[in-house]
Parts: sequence; C-alpha cells; structure tokens
Amino acid sequence: MPPLRAKYFNTTGPCDPQLHYMLPPTPRLPEARVLIEMDRYFVLHAPRQTGKTTILDTLASELTAEGDIATLSFSCERAKAAGDDYAAAESLLLDSLRDAAQWSGWPDELLPPDPWPQATPGSRFGAALREWCDRCPRRVVLFLDEIDALQGASLVSILSQLRDGHNARHKGHPFPASVVLCGLRDLRDYKVASGGDPARFSPASPFNILADSLRLGDFTTDQIAELYDQHTQATGQEFTKDAVDQVYELTQGQPWLVNALAHEITFKMKVTGTITTGQVEDAKERLIRARATHLDSLAARLHEPRVKRVMEPIVAGGPYTDRHNSDDLSYARDLGLITQKPPPQVANPIYREVILRVLGDLTEQNIHADPRSFVLPDGRFDLPRLLEEFVVFWREHGEVLIQQEGYHEAACQIILMAFLHRLVNGGGYLNREYAAGTKRLDVLVRWPYSGPDGGRLMQREAMELKVWRPGADDPKPEGLAQLDRYLDRLTLTTGVLVIFDRRPEAPPWKERGSFDQATTPSGRQVTVLRV
Repeated sequence: MPPLRAKYFNTTGPCDPQLHYMLPPTPRLPEARVLIEMDRYFVLHAPRQTGKTTILDTLASELTAEGDIATLSFSCERAKAAGDDYAAAESLLLDSLRDAAQWSGWPDELLPPDPWPQATPGSRFGAALREWCDRCPRRVVLFLDEIDALQGASLVSILSQLRDGHNARHKGHPFPASVVLCGLRDLRDYKVASGGDPARFSPASPFNILADSLRLGDFTTDQIAELYDQHTQATGQEFTKDAVDQVYELTQGQPWLVNALAHEITFKMKVTGTITTGQVEDAKERLIRARATHLDSLAARLHEPRVKRVMEPIVAGGPYTDRHNSDDLSYARDLGLITQKPPPQVANPIYREVILRVLGDLTEQNIHADPRSFVLPDGRFDLPRLLEEFVVFWREHGEVLIQQEGYHEAACQIILMAFLHRLVNGGGYLNREYAAGTKRLDVLVRWPYSGPDGGRLMQREAMELKVWRPGADDPKPEGLAQLDRYLDRLTLTTGVLVIFDRRPEAPPWKERGSFDQATTPSGRQVTVLRV
C-alpha cells in the first residue's frame, strides 16, 4: 500500500479527497439529489472555481454506487473549439462522454454503445443517448459540466435534442431520467437557447420545468473553520478564531479565495506556529499583487461592455437608472463579481481591491513620488502632505487621465484610489468601500508603526470621496453627514472629505485644489479638499 501523501489546500481544478483538504461536497447542495430522484432536468450554476465539478463528480459516484442509477459527469469543454459547427460539437461531446464512461470503471453492461448509432448531424447526440438508455439496465443520469463552452448553433442544437428527448419520455421512449446543466449561466439563458420563453413557466422546454435553477453557495464562517481544522488536525498548526473571521470578512466565503489564502500562508509563505490575522492580511496582499489566474480572469472581464455597465455605477456610487440593465446585473452575478442581493456591490473586499487596482493601473504609471518620503520621523504616515502632492498631480494630469479612463463616470475616484495605493501600500493598507446608490466612496488608510515603547501601533485615517456633478447641488452637506457616520463606525474623531468638481463651471484645472476646515453634524472637525 503506497504511503499517505500530505494534503494541501487546492487552488487548481477539482478537489481530490486523497490530496486536498476539502468539505464534504454533496451536503453543500442537498436539493440536487431530490430533483434527480424526481427525474428532473435542471441547471446548477455558480461562478468559476467554487466547487461545482467536485460536487458533480462526487454525486455521480455516490448515486452510481447505490445500484439503481448510472450517473455520468463529463465536461463539454472540448466542444468549445467547434463554435457554430454543431456536427463537430456533437462528435466532441460524444467523445468526452465515452472517455468519462471508460474512466469510470463501470461494468460493461452500463457503458454506452460502441460505436455510436448512425444519425443525421443535428440529431446524433439525442440518438446516442436513446440507444444507450435503451440498453442500460439502470436509469441514466447525465451531468453536463462546463455547458457554457457550447456556443451559438451548437448550444441550440444540443439543448433542442435534450428537450425533444425529455418530452418523448412520457411516451415510453428511452432517454436520460435526469440531466443537469452545470456552468456559469443562470436558468434564463438556457430557456432562451432551448426555445423557451425566459419570462414564462412552460413545460415545452425541459429547462422551464423549474421556477429557478440551483446556485452553489459560498462557505459560511463555520465551514471555513471546519476546512481549516483539517489542516490543524493533520499538522498541529492552528488558525486563530480571529484569523478565520478575517478570512471570511475578506472573501465572504468565496471557495477559491478561502483555499488560496490558506495555501498562500501554509505553503508559499511557509508560516510556522499559530496563524493570525496579520498573516491573513499579508497573504491577501500577496494574492492581489500576484494576480493569480482566478483574479486575473475576473479582472479581464471589467472592460466587457455588459460588465462595465454594471461596475461603473458601483465604483462611482451612482444609481442604476437603466431599466433594461437586469440582464447585465444577472450576468455580473453569475460571474461572481457582485453580490446576489441588492444593492449591487462587489462580492467581497478582495475583489474590490483587485477591481480598483486594475482600473487605476494607468494612473499609477504616472506617479513618480517616493512612498518613503511620506513617512514621518516618528514612523507615522503624513496624510496631509500626500493630499498636497495629490493636488499637484491632479492639476498636472487629472484632465488627461479622466479623458483616457474607460470608466468615465468613476474616473475621479479611480485616480485618487490609484494615487493612494501607489504611496500607501508599500508599508500600510487601504480599505475601500463602494456600492451603487451610495453617492460616495469610503476609504480607510491603516499604517502600522512602532510606539515609543517599541510596541506595534496602527494609525487610521478615514476619507470620504464625493463628486459634484453638473446640475446638482454642492455635495458638501451630504458628504459631511456621510463622513460623520463613517467616523462613528470607525470610532475616529476626524477625517477628510474630498469633493471632485465635474461641473462645466468648475475652476480652471491649474487653480483646483483648496483645503478648508469644516464641522460635521456631530461636531467633529474635518478637512475638506476640493479638486
């Protein structure tokens, strides 16, 4: 018997219980088994790298082992190359199905026919499934993973064949008892592609049977603790409760991020001893700087038109005024970029950081100030001097950068965020909060330094960003009230309100940048910067 291998946190592909720390997969989606037992056709959707394939593979093995069902999970990824060539897509899908069956270790009587029956292109997939189900002594259940790989006419052809086979079952014709489409997209997209009305419940399409599709949820704090405890049991290395809570706060339970932070700490950073919140924070920064594949693939979506239509109001804090934007919102939710429930906001703090850093990259290329020059002799950060330097930068580069910024409505916020990131993140941390409809962006600068006795202290500076848009009133009163609430939450006594003037009647660029003192509704003395 080969020796047991040390397990690790997985960040690439499906989980293997022999190699990876992992939560029991099928309890994460108990509804799936119920629907399969009811012979339903349905959709399972979730963003990439959330555990869909692991759950499908595990559920397929469990159902098949019970003896009444032959459940096969296979990927549609190969068929992506076929594009609209539905005949080629059918061939590639059937090749993938056969390979998955042969790798399953099933007895011969459960395997699909070899060769596949002859049929007209556009009907071969359905004909193959009918013959297999006619021969198989068990009910056949199919999981089509990565269904999003099918494009255009190929997707329409496969879904139409599934619909026809589904509807013929009541006449006694053999066909899979249950089919699960697994991918990024929600039910509505498959209703459209399979010939159904996305707005109506109709049994004419198998994917109209359910009022909604199943969505794989993110981890809870308890599930993160359970996952991390597997590492503790195997190695003796503990995560403090605060560290687990911090992981949840940063990731909101997104499974890949939860695993990636732990992998960064335990494998790449090679931390020894108990794992604390400080190491979680360091791991977060390392992940964002490295722009791991998962984060990079999200960042690449930001300039897709339908993603931009969603993300720009979120970054700018503006309202959603387009009644026809619901499809774009659904798409962004399916990608995992934004929260499932309104108001629309970025799904978790790590994604928030990635988005602003990607959007601010052009600005950062134009910043030449030395971050070390903003550190005071006592180790604290000189925020007033940074804001003065920003005024100089804004007067020189602001107009051009706004014109070049793809997210035009959020350009001011993006530029200041990039400036802060370039000069703060070398030794400190930035926390940024933004959401559609808030009309603001909240910023917290955290700067660690040593006190007189050598102990570690944390300087905290809060800022509120507002934009004075054409035709609107001066946002200063509203901004002071919002800053007050933010300072209350942070238990700080002072802060900074930054107001960007986007009106045509704003002062000339070379004259922008005035500092004033103001009093908030609760009596706090704060700085107001108008640029």
